[in-house]
Amino acid sequence: MAKKTFEAALARLEQITEELENGDLSLENSLKKFDEGIKLAEFCNSSLSEARLKVEILLEKNGRLEAEPFAEPNDEH
Repeated sequence: MAKKTFEAALARLEQITEELENGDLSLENSLKKFDEGIKLAEFCNSSLSEARLKVEILLEKNGRLEAEPFAEPNDEH
């Protein structure tokens, strides 16, 4: 089994969303899709959290590198 990628999981989540929005599925199939979507969303969230930790910006301060937390777009720091 190939390793799941963020991009593949996000694409599948978008597909599930479209299928659920169409409303053509039975209740049982809708619940299965919803459950799969929740698991994919958790995987994507976890992947983003890991990436965020890795994306700490390294700045050179006083001749050495120091990690600085990634600032949110709405942060005013």
